[in-house]
Amino acid sequence: MEGSESEAVFESLNLSPRLFINETLNTVDDLLDDAFHFYNQEASTRFKTDGTDRSRFLSEGIAYIRNMIQSDLDTRLGMWEKYCLHHVFAVPKGFSLPQTKESPTETFTCQDLLFDPDLDAQLDILRNRLTMVGKESAGLNHELQALERQSASSDHCSELVSQALQLYGQPSMQDMFQDMLSTMSELHEKMEKLRTRKVENLECIRAKRIKDPNRDLLASNYRKGLPNATVEDIQEFMADLKRM
Repeated sequence: MEGSESEAVFESLNLSPRLFINETLNTVDDLLDDAFHFYNQEASTRFKTDGTDRSRFLSEGIAYIRNMIQSDLDTRLGMWEKYCLHHVFAVPKGFSLPQTKESPTETFTCQDLLFDPDLDAQLDILRNRLTMVGKESAGLNHELQALERQSASSDHCSELVSQALQLYGQPSMQDMFQDMLSTMSELHEKMEKLRTRKVENLECIRAKRIKDPNRDLLASNYRKGLPNATVEDIQEFMADLKRM
């Protein structure tokens, strides 16, 4: 195709079929290199061949597979290249581009069509709006997460209160509470009686000490404990303490 009429036609349009074909072939080679490089890394990791004698055998096996694929691929790409040059990018003999009568000021290049100040300004406005919306969305997401955490905490507290109310509402708990109140009331009453009895005993002892000349002996007996408290009274008092 080099130096042919077809090449001249494409060059007049600032097009290069040869450049397109070369770029395509180079892209295929790059993809093949990346694919086998990744394959080698994955195989070394899975078989754990790094730093061992098996690493060389693995590399040789991968290179053999690549050469097979590369050979077949080069053959097919060579056929594709010939087909493009002889059919895709070939123009009929005698073909010529139509002559336009437009003045140079009426012709536009691709760069002129792509550059539009008004369009760029509108794009900038849209980009700014998109940035603002993104920030607002991030703020709303943060608030939503905080509300979700607060709601979860409130639900947990409500569940604990409900469980406590259910437990308190059970008949067994109410009966137990009433029993505790009754026991406390009885214990308080018995302690009052015991205190009253103790005060009466003390008054009796004081009166006897005034009338009895042997007051020292009574004082020594008094210091040893409750002089007039019987064994039954003390046992009843100890039983009441154990039931508390």
